[in-house]
Amino acid sequence: MTRQSIYAEGILESRALCARYFAGFDDTSHTKQAPNLPNHFAWNLGHLAYIMQSVAKRIDGAAVPDSDFIEGGHPSGGGDAKRFATASVTMGSVPVDDPTQYPTRDRCVEIFNAACERCAAAFKNAPDADLDREVPWGAVSLPIWKLGPHMQFHNGAHAGEIADLRRAFAFKSIFA
Repeated sequence: MTRQSIYAEGILESRALCARYFAGFDDTSHTKQAPNLPNHFAWNLGHLAYIMQSVAKRIDGAAVPDSDFIEGGHPSGGGDAKRFATASVTMGSVPVDDPTQYPTRDRCVEIFNAACERCAAAFKNAPDADLDREVPWGAVSLPIWKLGPHMQFHNGAHAGEIADLRRAFAFKSIFA
């Protein structure tokens, strides 16, 4: 097994593990906030998708798809029923309970799944030299290979936020 396939499979597995927590959310709850919790379901999926698309862009050079994201917007909205506004799902943005500012629940999941697929494919197809190439990431520079495990952890951390929302909304356990 190559390191490319390890990173790719890890991202796809994190998608499967996250998806277990999507049950119960619909178009009436996907932008609802819970007291003392930072983000809603739609924001989490948009954020994860945008970050994975940004990683893939650093590997394959292709743009973040405008079919899924509107460049810009504002920190508390600017998206629509089909696309997230990038500014509304980045660090420091403020999720709002306004379904008109985010894609529908099912579209959120489609965008998340597409980002997982693209990010995994970018890692799987990357030459070894590309994986060792340093890229800017926030305030630091890292070799691309480090972003593979980072995406897996990042997806898991936000799955935890979605699990917290499920408990706050008294959804049925995914383990029942």
